[in-house]
Formats: sequence, structure tokens, C-alpha cells
Amino acid sequence: MFSVPRNFDKSCLRSLQTMSDQLDLNLLRVFDALLQEGSVTAAAERLHLSIPATSRALGRLRRAMGDPVLVRAGRGLAPTPFALRAAPRVRSLLDEAATLVSADRELSVAELERTFTIRINDGVAATMVTAAVEATAAVAPGVRLRFVAEGSESIEALRDGSVDLDIGAGEVAAPEIRAAHLYRDRVVGIVRADSPLGRRRRPTLAQLCRHPHVSASRRGRSRGPLDDALDDAGLKRHVAAVVPTYAVAALLVASSRYVGLVPQRLAEQYGPTLGLRWFPVPAALPEVGVRMIWHARLDADPAQRWLRDTVRHAVTQHGA
Repeated sequence: MFSVPRNFDKSCLRSLQTMSDQLDLNLLRVFDALLQEGSVTAAAERLHLSIPATSRALGRLRRAMGDPVLVRAGRGLAPTPFALRAAPRVRSLLDEAATLVSADRELSVAELERTFTIRINDGVAATMVTAAVEATAAVAPGVRLRFVAEGSESIEALRDGSVDLDIGAGEVAAPEIRAAHLYRDRVVGIVRADSPLGRRRRPTLAQLCRHPHVSASRRGRSRGPLDDALDDAGLKRHVAAVVPTYAVAALLVASSRYVGLVPQRLAEQYGPTLGLRWFPVPAALPEVGVRMIWHARLDADPAQRWLRDTVRHAVTQHGA
């Protein structure tokens, strides 16, 4: 799977407009599948076409776009810079075409064949992805949920269509972005069940500081809201390790004497399996509101509405 940059420029748009008389919607679908799969064979399977037919379509794309689109790289194919710039706009055009065609039709979820890209916070992903995938597969076997990690909270990926739905924390202020609240969560402490700290129902801040900590931060930060509370109490903790995700933090705590901080939903769901105990932190740490956001142009798309309803239901069924 290729990472599509969000720096789609006006020259690329003019190129697509210029070649519009040579391209039809089916060719754009082939372009999108090739960029998503990175393989003629995989794209052919996804589109239910023969491999020769897909190869011929790639040839037509190259002639129409005046660009190789995909070039050989080892055993696979790599997209050209032009293809990477054009990909988000093509995906957006396909989404808009699907909305136009299906706006007045009832959605047949069982027959839906589509890939939805969901950008998601790792703490949320650990507790929600399984439920969302299982709920989707049960009624829509032709749908693929493609989860991508947060790398940037920029809304450009929603604007250009490379991301269908963003699930995470924080507020987004933009007139064309829609949002729906999912649930609220709080941070709790976790330790191994056989840790002396694990035998205390409500450890004090001083007791927490007697043990080394592991911090979960995708930006590599060792300091967080707990440190502010410790400063106010004249205390300081020792952060022995910084890891990029809450899931890694939980695994590290399960095999060490460290203390970790993770969302309560994650601690409740995986604590017993990993041999962890969780406890409330005796400090006024901020709760986190988890929401999903999407672009306004997807409001009327029945498939997108079904996706949002499925995500919301999956969250509700698992304790939100």
C-alpha cells in the first residue's frame, strides 16, 4: 500500500482536466486500484478483470496521462510522483461519482465492494478495530477497512479523499468538516498483577513515584499531564522508557516492573489477558473525548453513512 501525499497541486488538476476527454470513469477506477494495490495482478482481482485487460487499461492510462504512472521497482511496481499527486483527486472524483449515482438508491450493503480508509488513534484502535472489522465482515464481505495510523492531524487528507474517516481525540474547526462524538475516556495506571503496587486499590502519587514509568507518545515525549500534577505536589517520577503506542506500553508493563498510563477502555479489555491490574490515578488528569470526523461531501453517500453507523455501533457494543 502506498502512502499518498496531500500536496496535490493545481498543475496536476489542470493535467487531469486536459485529459478528461481521454479518460472515462472505468479508467479512473483502474488508476485508483493500481495505486492502492501496487500490482496489476492485485488490481485485476480487486476490479474483477483479467490481468491482460488490466494491463491494457494501464497502457491507456499512460497514454492519456502522458506519464508512466507505475514503474518497475524490484518485483513490484512503484508510483511516479505525478501518480502520487493525482491519486487523492482521483479518489475524490470516484467518491463524488458514487454519491451521484447512489444518492436516490437504497444501499445494498451485502453487494458493496469498496475500501474505506480510516485514520485512527492507536489507543482507540486497540479497543475498536476488531469490533468494527467483525461487524463489517458479517454484513458486507466485499468491504475492506484500511486503518492508517495518525501521522498528522491535518484535515487535508479528508479534503482530498485519501482518508474517509478520522477517529481520535481533539477538536477540528473547519466549516466543511463534520463531527460526531463517540465516547469519553480517562487515563488510568497499569502494573503487572504481581507488582506490589498492583495490590493497592488506590496508590498515592508518592507511591507511584517509587517505581519506574513507561510513557506512550508517538512524538517521543516523556512528559505529560501527570508530571504537572506531580510538580504541584513537589514530586517527580522517573520515566525509564518512551514507546510510540499504548499497546506497546501495555506489553512492556506486562513483562517488567514498570508503571504505565493507558486509556481505561484498553486496560479493561486487555488487562486480564496480559496479566495487568489497573487503578485510578490520584490526580486531576483531563478526560479525553473521542470523536469521528469526515468531509461534508460524504454526508449524502449511503455507503459512508453506513460506515459511520457501523463504527458508532461497534463502539457502543464495547462499553462506550
